[in-house]
Amino acid sequence: MPINAIIVDDEEYSRKSLFFLIDGYCPSVKIKGIARSVAEARTLLKTDTIDLVFLDIAMPVEDGFNLLPDLQRNITSVIFTTAYNQYAIKAIRASAVDYLLKPIDIQELQDSIDKAVEWKALSSENESFVVSHEPVFSSLQENLNEIRKIKKLNLPHSNGFHVLNINSIIYIQADSNYSIFYVEKGEKIIVSKHLKEYESILDDCGFCRIHKSTMINLAHLQSYSNKNGLVVKMSDNSEHSVSRRRSPEFMETVKEIFKK
Repeated sequence: MPINAIIVDDEEYSRKSLFFLIDGYCPSVKIKGIARSVAEARTLLKTDTIDLVFLDIAMPVEDGFNLLPDLQRNITSVIFTTAYNQYAIKAIRASAVDYLLKPIDIQELQDSIDKAVEWKALSSENESFVVSHEPVFSSLQENLNEIRKIKKLNLPHSNGFHVLNINSIIYIQADSNYSIFYVEKGEKIIVSKHLKEYESILDDCGFCRIHKSTMINLAHLQSYSNKNGLVVKMSDNSEHSVSRRRSPEFMETVKEIFKK
């Protein structure tokens, strides 16, 4: 299934480099236009049906995030391209939107395009999946507006996304290549991603990795005891062991929280 795409980047070298990579290694993608600004990208979106936008983040006048409302209205997927801005990358990952770090790696580019092809196929087969663009972009915008704090997490599933307020997450457990989210009201959500990926997103959002297979939300910590090894009790009354290696970090984190 062919993908119609545009490239949006203010740097000529980046535009040309990405175009030649796609032209040479990604036969499923047809570049329908190249824009030097968000304003030019809006014009391209009006003149043709675009499935995918390769969107630079840091641009003068308007940055790439200013194009999000237009992409949402056009039901268009986005792959952000950026050379820096660690917070923006964390917000993007939390919202389950794809991104590529410059200089762009060919294999990573192909993997991202494969996801876009899959997204288009699902959108064609399932109308409810198309609607899921709105929470993806809106939660991304909310995460970006809240300085250095992720507020929402988009968890992909076969028909779209679960959009979670991170405050509702009690703990996350690893199960092989899956992460299992235990949420308020007894809800359980299984996601086919490693726990380590979510650890990097939530590490400064009040979450603490207490074991190789468990990460907890400290806002839901009810108590802890070291009577028979360090054990925590969460708001859902579940109990979890803290590994010996992670015990000092856990205790230090808890002390800092109680100081506030």
